[in-house]
Amino acid sequence: QVQLVESGGGSVQAGGSLRLSCAASGTTYSPYCMAWFRQATGKEREWVARIDNNRRPNYADSVKGRFTISQDNSKKNLYLQMNSLESEDTAMYYCAATWTTVNCWNSVFDYWGQGTQVTVSS
Repeated sequence: QVQLVESGGGSVQAGGSLRLSCAASGTTYSPYCMAWFRQATGKEREWVARIDNNRRPNYADSVKGRFTISQDNSKKNLYLQMNSLESEDTAMYYCAATWTTVNCWNSVFDYWGQGTQVTVSS
């Protein structure tokens, strides 16, 4: 049973930094790609960043230059370094993963974590 568990969320002032983590377990093989999504109160879920099996990252325009997605060598632990945080970054952040190429690049993810809350205040 594949499980994704996020951690590292919290409250921070604008301009500060946080590092989110996501641990994948219950699978022999590492995911083909993993991603971070977020959903603010009253808003639709939005994609934040993605990383594939060759560690190639992609970012939403809203976070490009401020956030960095990365993995450890096992590719079962995902990270999101968030710098220069803004109030607009306040949201529940979710880790997602897929084991297929097509799903990865179509942003169709098979497994999701429970989320970790990030709150940015002025």
